[in-house]
Amino acid sequence: MAPTLRVEDYVDGVLAGDRAVLARTITLVESRRADHRGLAQEVLVRLLPHAGRSHRVGITGVPGVGKSTFIEAFGTNLTAAGHRVAVLAVDPTSSRTGGSILGDKTRMPELSVDPAAFVRPSPSGGTLGGVTRTTRETMVLVEAAGYDVVLVETVGVGQSETIVADMVDFFLVLMLPGAGDELQGIKKGILELADLIAVNKADGENRNRATAAATEYASALHLITPPSAPWQPPVVICSGLRNEGLDTVWTHIAHHRDVLVANGAWDRNRAEQQLRWMWSMVEDRLVADLHRRTAALVPELEASVRAGTVTAAMAADRLLAAFGEGSAADAVTA
Repeated sequence: MAPTLRVEDYVDGVLAGDRAVLARTITLVESRRADHRGLAQEVLVRLLPHAGRSHRVGITGVPGVGKSTFIEAFGTNLTAAGHRVAVLAVDPTSSRTGGSILGDKTRMPELSVDPAAFVRPSPSGGTLGGVTRTTRETMVLVEAAGYDVVLVETVGVGQSETIVADMVDFFLVLMLPGAGDELQGIKKGILELADLIAVNKADGENRNRATAAATEYASALHLITPPSAPWQPPVVICSGLRNEGLDTVWTHIAHHRDVLVANGAWDRNRAEQQLRWMWSMVEDRLVADLHRRTAALVPELEASVRAGTVTAAMAADRLLAAFGEGSAADAVTA
């Protein structure tokens, strides 16, 4: 492994747009080592004033909807128009092995070699819904490196959509043609999060089905409250494979920003996201601290719960009590 750089090396490299240093800085931020975490926070504090100017777009959709093909074409269009695009594609980590596929650069071959783009596959590390613990910090890094559009792809399963929606400015939901039974299976929560629904794969024989599906989705959206009061989420059809309708998607995204900036909602949303980020970090640190302080008790308690000699609630109480005693002891020592 390459030696750890100094804080100045990380900061200067990221600000200079050095892709190799940016990648190493993201790896540093993703590390769970205590010494790396402290160094990462120093780097982030230095880079924070240079971040926050990008357009953050979350993209979700069920497996098979064509997210990778869509993002490949969409991102390439944006770089051709003069934007610098970062794609944070969160890979699902195996709950059994802890491994992840990390195949995003294979799925986006053109965008991954585009000099104006940066594709970063990150293992989720088992966090809720497959969203990596450090996605927010990674956004700070790529923004500081000069990327003005950040696309955050979710795995399209579980509750990751809610988490991503809490950290982006615009939430795009990709749907498949042929609503019918699919419409019945859509979670109401996903529709409430959507700033735009795009029916993908609207090409060839699918085009008529996609148009019909878009009509049904639009009707469904009118039955719920839009995520932003001044914004009624539109429904469009597109084809990532043929690069059709993607310019319309971007037009809506840009217009959404204009609308929210005009009424002050943009800044309010960003401020609320910062608060949610703070509490998310608090919860993450507390859980990590709990595991560290109670490590000696865990094997015995887990065995007792499995054997049925101790209830889950009793075991939880004992772990929390031990955690509290450890915290008090640390306070006295300090």
